[in-house]
Amino acid sequence: MQDSVLAFDDIRQDFPVPGRTGAMRVLDGISFEVRAGKFTAVIGPSGCGKSTLLQMAAGLLAPTFGAVRHRGHQVTGVNRDVGFVPQQAQLFPWKTLAENIELPLLLRGVPLAERRARVAEAIRSVALDGFDDHYPNQLSGGMQKRGSIARTLVYRPDVILMDEPFGALDAQTRMVMQADLQALSMEAGATVVFVTHDITEAILLADDVVVLSQRPSRLLAHIPIDLPRPRDMFEPFRTPGFEQTYERVWAAFSSQVAGARRRH
Repeated sequence: MQDSVLAFDDIRQDFPVPGRTGAMRVLDGISFEVRAGKFTAVIGPSGCGKSTLLQMAAGLLAPTFGAVRHRGHQVTGVNRDVGFVPQQAQLFPWKTLAENIELPLLLRGVPLAERRARVAEAIRSVALDGFDDHYPNQLSGGMQKRGSIARTLVYRPDVILMDEPFGALDAQTRMVMQADLQALSMEAGATVVFVTHDITEAILLADDVVVLSQRPSRLLAHIPIDLPRPRDMFEPFRTPGFEQTYERVWAAFSSQVAGARRRH
């Protein structure tokens, strides 16, 4: 695909099992591409290797077999052109919000005046104006998450990797954050890879959804989401076509849930 930014090519990943000979295969021949300026969601059962794929894209883990390519070049070390938003906000408690957001620019040697301007812009983009000098323990969980996203956006990475970033939030805050992220990604035209276990979240946020099976994980489907934007995060069924799209994604995913039920 000509506008592919990130490509996973026949990814297989084995992990050693303590006390056993041999290895456990987690990913078994995963291939898909992420298009420029698109929001790709990856869903699958717990333990199927969703987060492992993000670590590979960031260059934090090398696949046992296969290759990850960023703009045509194989990722063989830390990929400084991608940004990573983890499950937890992970703001440094001894730094203010502005200092936390500024840190990536400081590490890249960006001049002071430009740092200040970009930090201010990032803080405005996540609606945290006026909280520049607050420390993380003075911010709510949702505000800390916004700060974590701003810290990633501030250095304008080519691809944003998000690992279940809203999983620990209460339902109301989660919906607000989903709406904020949709607006941010639409405005910035960002390329996003978003890992989640929530089908509704995936459909509402994404341009396409990658569905993975239980371990050893294989690609079950790669489904385009052709729903109008903006989408209603608070009342998703008001989004035209949502129910039919949900049924299509659920049809690909439901066998994995049924299998998990049988094992328990």
